[in-house]
Amino acid sequence: MHHQTAIRLACAAVALGTALLGSAFAQGQPTKAEQLLKYRKSVYQVIAWNIGPLSAMAQDKQPFDAAAFADRAQRVSQLTPMLAESYAPESRHAEDSKLKPEMWSNRADFDQKLKDLIDRSATLAKTAEGSDAAASKAAFFDMAKACKACHDKYRAD
Repeated sequence: MHHQTAIRLACAAVALGTALLGSAFAQGQPTKAEQLLKYRKSVYQVIAWNIGPLSAMAQDKQPFDAAAFADRAQRVSQLTPMLAESYAPESRHAEDSKLKPEMWSNRADFDQKLKDLIDRSATLAKTAEGSDAAASKAAFFDMAKACKACHDKYRAD
C-alpha cells in the first residue's frame, strides 16, 4: 500500500468516526426518566422470563421440577426488590411507560403493593426450597395475586 493511500484511509476513518460521534452527541444522552424506564422494563423482562416457567409448572402445563422451580423462584425474589429504585420520582414523565399517572398521587398504596410483591416473592423462594409441589404452587399463586393487585390498579394496558 502506498503511503498516500494509507493516509487517505486513515483520514477517511477519522472522518467517519467523527461523524458517528457527532450524531451520537446530536441525539443527546438519555434523560434520567428514560434511563429509569429502560431499567424498569429490563427488570420486568427478566422477572417475566422466570415467571413463565413457574406459572406453567404451577398450572400443571408442564411437569413440576422442584429444582428448576426453586431456582427460578430464587431469581424472582432477588429481582423484585430492584423494581423499587426504578420508580424514582425522575421517572414520572417517562414516555412509553405503562404506569398510570394516578400512581404518583397514591404513592403509599403503590409502595405497599410493591412491598407485598417483594415479601411474597421471598416467601415463594423460601417455600420452593422445600421441594413440596403443592406448597410451592400455592406460594406462586399468592405472589401472582400481588402482581395482579398492582397491575390492575396502576398499569395501563
